[in-house]
Amino acid sequence: MKKTVLTLVALLMAMTTLAQRTAIILAHRGGGTEQEENVLKTFQHSYEAGINSFETDVRMTKDGVLVISHDSSLERTCGIEGTIERMTAKELRKVKTKQGSPLLFLEDLLDFLKDKPHLYVEFEMKTDDKVKETGAFLYEGERLEEYCNKMYEQCKAKMPKDADWSLTSFDHRPLQKIHAQHPEAVLGLITSEGCTEETVKLCKQLGVRRLAALLDKSSRKGVKTAHVNRINVNLWPGSKFSDALLAMYLGADYICTDVPMGAMEYLKKNPPGRPYRF
Repeated sequence: MKKTVLTLVALLMAMTTLAQRTAIILAHRGGGTEQEENVLKTFQHSYEAGINSFETDVRMTKDGVLVISHDSSLERTCGIEGTIERMTAKELRKVKTKQGSPLLFLEDLLDFLKDKPHLYVEFEMKTDDKVKETGAFLYEGERLEEYCNKMYEQCKAKMPKDADWSLTSFDHRPLQKIHAQHPEAVLGLITSEGCTEETVKLCKQLGVRRLAALLDKSSRKGVKTAHVNRINVNLWPGSKFSDALLAMYLGADYICTDVPMGAMEYLKKNPPGRPYRF
């Protein structure tokens, strides 16, 4: 009987903690699939709609300038041949997307964000692409070092003081480099696995404080394991409005959604029972 009571108390305490924890819902690539990805007008429109939390992707040009783009190739988004890492910033400033938008550079995004209060931003470091002909990484050696230094220094210099921001990656190498040089940096591991004991253990080995894991492979038990180890959890991708609700029930701290506008309206009509913000 005593054991049952203690179990119920522990369960109630866990439920109370979860109810008090505010979930942050962030717009994937600035606006998800509802808008054109990773361009300035999308970040502007999302912010004007009440979204203060974003995920975006950062690459580096041939001459060392950081640019916002999920893909290394320009084919899908711009309809032309070309690789960001093999072109100069001057060349890329002449490129337009299929919808007529200029490519967005990190310095310009940071200038837009620098006076915005209460932001949460994840900057994904896209360093794991390889050269098809050789299998070598596009970023390695001195180039990877340059990328890591510029990512950390530029974001640190321009992100608002009250902003919560992190550098994330599937690639372990930039996470290890930045952690070694800047142990105070908030870093996040992205994985195509769920939030499990194994992925939590990997985060601890890498020295990262956040884990972005697949929603469909994660469980409440896995999220609780992360929290016990003081690792915050981002569950992705939110491809449906209701995914945000499921991620909240699982205990996610952050929820990366492709449909932020739709999810916002859905949650107004279907209150999740815990605080959240966009």
